[in-house]
Amino acid sequence: MRVPISWLREFVDVPVEATPEDVHAALVRVGLEEEDIHSFDVTGPVVVGQVLSFEPEPQSNGKTINWCQVDVGALRDGADGASSGTRDIRGIVCGAHNFVVGDKVVVSLPGAVLPGPFPISARKTYGHVSDGMIASARELGLGDEHDGILRLSTLGLDPEVGTDAIKLLGLDDVAVEVNVTPDRGYAFSIRGIAREYSNSTGAPLRDPLLDPELAAAAESRRAATGYPVTFADDAPLRGRDGCIVFTAAVVRGVDATRPTPSWMVSRLLLAGIRSISLIVDISNYVMLELGQPSHTYDLAKVSGGLVIRRARAGETLVTLDGKSRTLDPEDLVVADESVPVGLAGVMGGLDTEITDVSTDVLVEAAIWDPVTISRSVRRHKLPSEAAKRYERGVDPAASSAAVARVLSLIVELAGGTIDAAGFYRDDSVAPTPIALPEPFVGSIMGVDYSADEITDSLTAIGATVEATDDGWSVTPPTWRPDLTDRWTLAEEVARIVGYDRIPAVLPVAPPGRGLSREQKLRRLATTALAAGGLTEVLSYPFVSKQQNDLFGSVAPGDSPAVRLANPLDPDAGYLRTTLLPGLIGVARRNLSRGLTDLAVYEVGTVFQPEISASYGSGDLPVGDSLPSETDLESLRASIPPQPWHVGALFLGDAVRKQPGQPAVASGLADALGVVRQLSTVLSVTIDVVSGSHQALHPGRTAELRIGDRVVGFAGELLPALAADLDLPRVVAVVEVDLDTVIELAARDISARPIVGFPAATQDLSLVVSESVPAGDLEAIIIEGAGELLEHVSLVDDYRGSGIQEGSKSLTFALRFRATDRTLTAAEATEAKNRAVALAADRFGALARE
Repeated sequence: MRVPISWLREFVDVPVEATPEDVHAALVRVGLEEEDIHSFDVTGPVVVGQVLSFEPEPQSNGKTINWCQVDVGALRDGADGASSGTRDIRGIVCGAHNFVVGDKVVVSLPGAVLPGPFPISARKTYGHVSDGMIASARELGLGDEHDGILRLSTLGLDPEVGTDAIKLLGLDDVAVEVNVTPDRGYAFSIRGIAREYSNSTGAPLRDPLLDPELAAAAESRRAATGYPVTFADDAPLRGRDGCIVFTAAVVRGVDATRPTPSWMVSRLLLAGIRSISLIVDISNYVMLELGQPSHTYDLAKVSGGLVIRRARAGETLVTLDGKSRTLDPEDLVVADESVPVGLAGVMGGLDTEITDVSTDVLVEAAIWDPVTISRSVRRHKLPSEAAKRYERGVDPAASSAAVARVLSLIVELAGGTIDAAGFYRDDSVAPTPIALPEPFVGSIMGVDYSADEITDSLTAIGATVEATDDGWSVTPPTWRPDLTDRWTLAEEVARIVGYDRIPAVLPVAPPGRGLSREQKLRRLATTALAAGGLTEVLSYPFVSKQQNDLFGSVAPGDSPAVRLANPLDPDAGYLRTTLLPGLIGVARRNLSRGLTDLAVYEVGTVFQPEISASYGSGDLPVGDSLPSETDLESLRASIPPQPWHVGALFLGDAVRKQPGQPAVASGLADALGVVRQLSTVLSVTIDVVSGSHQALHPGRTAELRIGDRVVGFAGELLPALAADLDLPRVVAVVEVDLDTVIELAARDISARPIVGFPAATQDLSLVVSESVPAGDLEAIIIEGAGELLEHVSLVDDYRGSGIQEGSKSLTFALRFRATDRTLTAAEATEAKNRAVALAADRFGALARE
């Protein structure tokens, strides 16, 4: 909301010396957000001049310029700046032709700076020295028109020559812009901002609705009858019609060709609305002033009376922006006896707009249902200043006053006579009193407010406060539909008294607590993956059913998932059962931006409902009441299981090509590296066995087990699936049920002590059948070698010449160490031989030299 300060001063006492920054600071204290400061950026000597003569001079470029003599006032001399009586006549070159001798114009003298910035100086052009510039409205920042210079007579002005044009045209005004939150629609008006400034500074407020003259005119509008308005809303929302308050009036004999006064033009422009025509400008001016939108119709173009109804299927309306719109049966329209003449609360129709030939004007102001207006705005992609206010709530008490104010300004500025006929209907619901116990505000805010502070604050915002046995009964004002309970009243007290009264106190953690075991291990796992070079990402938990079915289950078929009742994206209407869709989305987004080497991971919850279970039916406790055990059980039953998972994705190169180092591509080994990291930091043995998954390469998929429980899988995406997803051919992924791993992990995790005795290393190559998994053979070696074996790792898998067909040679690097002595080579060899013997017994393994 942009607020011209000169306009604000009409309703509240703003000190003359107050700067825009001071006004901003005052409004910020009561919860409005500072945005910007707007001005016309016109400085220096800009005065009223009178054209004494001009001589057209054709130029060689085909253009004709006018060499003008312009009187810009009396010359001033002496220390006191008194007039010398001699006229200041300036020679000025002007390319415009829309003026005559005797016209009073705006002259920018040397030293002035116009918006742009455009400094003015005396300069030689077209064979003359132009000592200034005769300005157009656009050059002054007063509009977009540039058909010629600004003639003051077109604005109804006849000032004295030499008058300061900056002050005359309101170009010295400045506007402060504040951001208004959606719950405070009343602040989309000068009236509302004036109240907030008064609340902040204590400056006296002059509510325009309490002005006796306007109040009497509004009362006459409410009593007027005779103009036909019919209500035929056959699809009411929330138990009531889409129109809550409606006021209509007629003014006859207006002169629509009269210009909009310069003071109104400048205020509208500073407020962010361009001047269109006098009647329309008046409607917009009152909307900004009182917060109540209104609309004006050319009465001669309205057939019969007005009808408030829903649009009929197939009906069209050409709105004021010139676009033809097909209406929806849910749209609320203002129609005459045959066709719609406006989209209610959003925009009027082109067929009934005010033009220069209009003489009789129908003025309408209404309060529309916010939901209806919001739906129409989004349906037609047609935001407007009026709709912005209706969506947030308009004061129903301002409707008749706004119409009276519009009529008054039309008669004052465009002539005409107010017709006795009119219409008024008010179906608004009076605000409901709210019980506010005396200690409640202090208990919520943590501040010891006095009774006077509470009542004075609520009275300042316009509420009616009546004392009760235990506190007060507070009736919110009609312009505050956001005040619905004692909590919102408490917020208002805190806002008006000042947020600086609320102490900044850090909560003290209760002793003897801290992170749970599960939280510590989750953080440990996250830290280990980040330390291993992976980048943590956070993806949306909303996916499509197809994604859940593909990645959330090992075999094809429906995967049970929770469907959202009101999804943000209809294509992602389910809660995820797996982390992989989110990781793949991250990979696609990064690839599209040129990042071809990725190693990312995510730790988050997935949602795995039980088949045929119903979720989301639990009732939340209201207010400050504690939930009972029954309530808690109901809430727990309404939420699907949400285990923590960890997932990772690799593509591109794990090691980039560099001097002396070829590129090393990412693959399944990197995914299994994540498993090894988790196994190490969580002190749990995760077995890797051959497995299958419908979304993964059948020959490069591993099932992850702890004992007989499956805790996840790792593998590479099917090449065809990767191609469909616009990913490289090799994309390795892994997902682990972190909650299950933590559950099965050792309760006490401790580091091995460092042994000071040297290790003995040996290699062992065993020939076994190709069907024997390397992991099973490794486990037998560990069992057979005994406690002296400190470490074992597979270093080679050979199949080829010298090895019988159907067999393979697996080579393991063994490291032996004793904790109390230096091992001999014989002891290490003996341990190795025991491992060979056990492998031969279990798998028929043969030692290979």
